Amino acid sequence: MGKFFLYLVVTILVIWSMDSLNINGIFKKGKIFQARLLYFFLGISLIYLVTNFLMDLFTIWKIF
Repeated sequence: MGKFFLYLVVTILVIWSMDSLNINGIFKKGKIFQARLLYFFLGISLIYLVTNFLMDLFTIWKIF
């Protein structure tokens, strides 16, 4: 149950932080679908990595 709430919090933070990026200059013109798909995968990856990092950190703190 705790991991679920952590996913929610991290998802909100990742969406908020990715909103500040201006990635229009990176992609070719007319490649809107690919740009949105990459942006989506970057968001999902960040959410997964940050959540698992925090869960590992919390687990280590409980051990010591």
